[in-house]
Amino acid sequence: MDFDAIVVGSGITGGWAAKELTEAGLKVLLLERGRMIEHQTGYGNETKAPWEMPFRGVGDAELYAREYAVQVKNRHFNEYTQDHFVNDAANPYVTAPGTDFTWFRSYQLGGRSLTWGRQSYRWSDYDFGANKRDGHGTDWPIRYADLAPWYDKVEEFIGVSGAAEGLPQLPDGRFQPPMALNVVEQAAREKIMARWPERRLTIGRTANLTVAKDEEGRAACQNRSICARGCSYGAYFSTQSSTLPAAQKTGRLTLVTDAVVEKVDYDPKTRRATGVRWIDTRTKARKQATARIVFLNAGAFNSVHLLLNSASEAMPQGLANSSGVLGKHIMDHASTLSAIAMMPGFEGYTTFGNRPTGVVIPRFRNMETIDGKGHSRGFSYQGGALQSGWTRGKREGGIGADYKNGLQAPGPWRMVLVAFADCMPRATNRLTLSKTKVDANGLPALEIAFAFGAEEKAALADARAEAAAMLTHAGGQVIMGLDSPNPGGGAIHEMGGARMGLDPKTSVLDRFSRAHDAGNLFVTDGAQMSSSACQNPSLTYMALTARAAAHAVERLKAGAL
Repeated sequence: MDFDAIVVGSGITGGWAAKELTEAGLKVLLLERGRMIEHQTGYGNETKAPWEMPFRGVGDAELYAREYAVQVKNRHFNEYTQDHFVNDAANPYVTAPGTDFTWFRSYQLGGRSLTWGRQSYRWSDYDFGANKRDGHGTDWPIRYADLAPWYDKVEEFIGVSGAAEGLPQLPDGRFQPPMALNVVEQAAREKIMARWPERRLTIGRTANLTVAKDEEGRAACQNRSICARGCSYGAYFSTQSSTLPAAQKTGRLTLVTDAVVEKVDYDPKTRRATGVRWIDTRTKARKQATARIVFLNAGAFNSVHLLLNSASEAMPQGLANSSGVLGKHIMDHASTLSAIAMMPGFEGYTTFGNRPTGVVIPRFRNMETIDGKGHSRGFSYQGGALQSGWTRGKREGGIGADYKNGLQAPGPWRMVLVAFADCMPRATNRLTLSKTKVDANGLPALEIAFAFGAEEKAALADARAEAAAMLTHAGGQVIMGLDSPNPGGGAIHEMGGARMGLDPKTSVLDRFSRAHDAGNLFVTDGAQMSSSACQNPSLTYMALTARAAAHAVERLKAGAL
């Protein structure tokens, strides 16, 4: 089989690569390692009630301990969504001594676009310039101006609802109307801004439609907040609801599922990738295809895994690894619950519906100068105010009819702030191929070595103190807060391992996400990231993918590929 381009992975960035390349006129093969899930008809548990589920939605604890020991720690994982997460027993990975890393994965058509948190934030030059400014990592070869038009393109297509705030550290985008803050959040916003004008509590910018996209068959959000089950309305961005239909509409897409790519083929004479080889997981047959362009979008760690596994006589350390940095400098935001506060005075108010986003307080630390808090970058918060329901009875004491009747009314309000801190790119945080463990297809498992350092711990200590100060000033009574980071992977923002850079001696990819060592090989998922910032990275992945695809098509048409 011969194609103009092969895209490996059908998640958030793979769907974008397939869309952009097919719409540019290319014949594209899209390979997905997991099973087929059709939009709408494939979301088996989307509308089921608890009494229709064998374990009432909670799930089989014995099964989870045996086969989903890592995935069960994901807050979106339950009996309704378990089919959208990998079986850990069948998909093992190894952690190095001293490493605690929870790698959350979704192997099916659409990947984690079915289960992601949908928070969509632009990065600024505080982020793209961070490595150069403080000397950690390698300088990004791009700045915000390079990506701004691609952010525009992505936001307008996927649909991002949010409020413009005019903040330089969190650039505004092309937003649909924002979802509303509730009464407690609005009061907290006003009190925090009055005391700290540079701190802005705003509604989370989320890839949930507040205005229908009728031309794409996507309805407005129904405020169910069960997104990870799959959304037949198409109200949140996923591959199935958005980019895949666009690519299929061109008639130039070939989609193959149940295909674990084991190697990217490389020709040392031309210094080009020539195609890929994969295993059909249903038949165990080995297959291959050729192409003039290869895009890796399997997810940050899986794309690095594939490059390491594509070692050859010409590149014994892994494909595109003449620099020796492939697999190094992996990151995940250091996150923790910074504060929970009871919010008295709002007992007469309640809300209706289940808003599928929270609030965000963007970075305010280490902007123009380093503030001297033991860390040189920033942190942001996500969270929100919520009201206890009848399930509070599991935690409260009481007995009798009056107690039961009281649980029918809304309970007290509380507010939560979770910090996400910038993670430094360290060479010691790295991925390698395991020498002892293989997966179900006989391929070497990935070994993860990862630890947070003094910078991240100082940032979270700072974040805890500031969260308590803000919630107290907003009238809250802080009842707890933490400053120790969750295990690596807990933020579900793993990135790095095939970083961009100006110098081929210290980086894997150039400014267009193209391998220095293979001019037609592009890596446009989280593996390409050179730093982590402190806001969610998915929107940046998509913008970089659209930009890289345009560059690839331009070079192809110019005869350079």
